[in-house]
Amino acid sequence: MSKRLQVILGDDELERFRAAARDSDLTLSEWVRLALRDASRKRSAGDPDERIDAIRRAALHSFPAPDIDQMLSEIESGYASPP
Repeated sequence: MSKRLQVILGDDELERFRAAARDSDLTLSEWVRLALRDASRKRSAGDPDERIDAIRRAALHSFPAPDIDQMLSEIESGYASPP
């Protein structure tokens, strides 16, 4: 179900957004929806220090892995075999 969102803008800002929508061959509503989706995707997921700590902890582990040629060979052989 769709919901209406009201956003109060100044005249100058509204005109800039309308121009940007026109330049993209979009309605203002569609341009705003795309801008909101883009901003949502770019939003940081969590505290950067916690994310860096998690990467550092993961880097301390050592897991056995074959060399790249063997890995690629195993992947390709999996494509050839039936499920």
